Amino acid sequence: MSKVDLVNAAFLDKLQSMYPSDPSDKVWKNPWYIVACVAFNASNEPEAIPLVFQHALKSTTSHEERLTLARKVRDALYNSAVNSGFAKGINSLVALSKVMPEELKDKKMFRDRTAPLSDFEETGRNFFRQLYGETADSVQTLLDDIYPDLGWFCNTIGYGVVYGCHEILTPLEVSYTLVGTLIANDTPRQINWHLKGARRLGATVEEVKAVREMAMEVASLCGVKWKEGVPELQEDGV
Repeated sequence: MSKVDLVNAAFLDKLQSMYPSDPSDKVWKNPWYIVACVAFNASNEPEAIPLVFQHALKSTTSHEERLTLARKVRDALYNSAVNSGFAKGINSLVALSKVMPEELKDKKMFRDRTAPLSDFEETGRNFFRQLYGETADSVQTLLDDIYPDLGWFCNTIGYGVVYGCHEILTPLEVSYTLVGTLIANDTPRQINWHLKGARRLGATVEEVKAVREMAMEVASLCGVKWKEGVPELQEDGV
């Protein structure tokens, strides 16, 4: 039995139930499907992503809801690819596209391809500070010190072009894509950064813990083994 065979309705319902939310909320108000998709992507199980999407799609009641859901899944995978690797991101988006109804596919870009890089640099700097709070300067200094090109890329391309576009995903949803991806990646330093980042962006302690546990459920199903365990959210501050 393959890992994908284990991705059934019971497993997906379990993930959905883990996030504290009002049952009356729209389907895309509960980010379980975002966390699941990025964790499957980072765990290199792209064929599971259509199953997540189709399961979530069953809860929609209008074209607008279905389109919102489709766009959020696509952009979550695009965000995830920055940390998981674009080869995984491409494969995941290919798998998703195979089951995507034609009316839910986008034909135009959301990001402004005509904007100067200086605009993205400013956007990235602002979002970086919002996410990292009082640690923003030390983290940016670390990135610049280990390789200046990396520091520039993270700020301008990562946080400016990719993460800084909030027309589809909210800032908190972007944060959840990072947490879910990094947990499946087994990168504890960055997991610590982004568990705290989710709190700075408005998530409750319970919500952050739920996202962490969802990502671990998916990654465990895919066979991910953590060398030193998964960091937990420190509740004594953000």
